[in-house]
Amino acid sequence: MTHPLVPQIIDLASPVAEELGLEVVSVVFHTNQRPPILRVDIRNPQQDTGLNDCERMSRALEASLDAAEIIPDTYVLEVSSPGISRQLVTDREFISFKGFPVIISTSPPYDGQQEWTGQLIRRDEDKVYLNQKGRTVEIPRSQITKVQLDESR
Repeated sequence: MTHPLVPQIIDLASPVAEELGLEVVSVVFHTNQRPPILRVDIRNPQQDTGLNDCERMSRALEASLDAAEIIPDTYVLEVSSPGISRQLVTDREFISFKGFPVIISTSPPYDGQQEWTGQLIRRDEDKVYLNQKGRTVEIPRSQITKVQLDESR
């Protein structure tokens, strides 16, 4: 069941997103949690939606929601992007998720493997460094097709 405030929130969020070159994909208000969580999914039609888009939208939307006073009580605003938010792309994302478990896909296979898992150490111009049970693995960036957070752990 959709929360009765959702249509109002969409009406408010859509022009905010548009101004930032973004689109609102969905709005869900989880009122069964304390404090309630307002989750707004956005996408950037021009390019892959990144953390930067989510942060810009979060700041702008928070200001608009506060000004409009639609939501009477304390709530947590979560702005995210469906699907691709789990993929690491920018230097900032690689820094933010240092130490997190990741899955790196390579093509062609690197060292006989197409999928590598471990803790993210860092990325430089040429390689991504992965900690596999205390051993550092260096994977050439030229062969990496994607790096994503490993949520199975």
